[in-house]
Amino acid sequence: MLPDKLPCSLVPGKLLVYSPAMARSLLFNVAALAALAPASLIHLRHGGQPHAAGGRPDGVFWMVLAAALAGSVAQTASLLGLDWHTGFSVALWVSIATSLALFMGLSLVTAQGWRLTPLLLPYLLLLGIIATIWTQAPEQPLTAPPGADWLGVHVLISVLTYGLLTIAAVAGLAVVLQEGAIRAKRPNRLTRFLPSVADGESLLIRLLIAGEVVLGIDLITGVAAQYAGQGTFLSLDHKTLLSLLAFVVIALLLLAHWRTGIRGRQAARYLLVAYLLLSLAYPGVKFVTDVLMS
Repeated sequence: MLPDKLPCSLVPGKLLVYSPAMARSLLFNVAALAALAPASLIHLRHGGQPHAAGGRPDGVFWMVLAAALAGSVAQTASLLGLDWHTGFSVALWVSIATSLALFMGLSLVTAQGWRLTPLLLPYLLLLGIIATIWTQAPEQPLTAPPGADWLGVHVLISVLTYGLLTIAAVAGLAVVLQEGAIRAKRPNRLTRFLPSVADGESLLIRLLIAGEVVLGIDLITGVAAQYAGQGTFLSLDHKTLLSLLAFVVIALLLLAHWRTGIRGRQAARYLLVAYLLLSLAYPGVKFVTDVLMS
């Protein structure tokens, strides 16, 4: 009969102890990845060509995407339980579930949003794999300081912000790839599926405006939570500074688009810089504190 706990190593460089709880966590991770995998390959149907009449997604697309969302939500719920946790793996699974939910909404209300599937879904699958590898990484304890209500609102808006800008960054990457294929006069299976340059730029700007508004609200709620909890308006930690820099970069990009008409690859590059800053502020800081410094 096997003991309840056995030494094992799932996290690179870390010696962990096997337990039934770890086995359950691993099972949920594998199930969530299994739900994400078909969605990351759905664009390969029909030779990688948009397959629905009128260029709209079909029922199979929605079923596969719904299964991916359900798996990610279930995994997130299994990690959170009844309390909010701060671990790196949790942050990634929350981001995956939020991005999927927002992407489904975007695909419903726009004609071209679903064409980002071959870039967004494999990226989310990669994040899920990373989250699975570091599922058992230790996390910083979460206490309930004064002003915890504001903190909860701030966290929820932060998650929404990151999900919006994840999709915006993917739209920007799509524009870069399309312009590159046009300049080289060598379209391929991927670029034939992605939105056209004009459609991609339209999605990019709309997502940027929405992301900038939500990021501004996120910064305001962060100030409110800081003041309610510690009596100060601003704490210039790494997360705050990186978020402010991302807000400024996006604001300058939108201003340049309005004043000078900046677009295409140049606009997408600035957006990717802003997304990198926000990634460093959100999962990046957690990776450093929970994985590298643990």
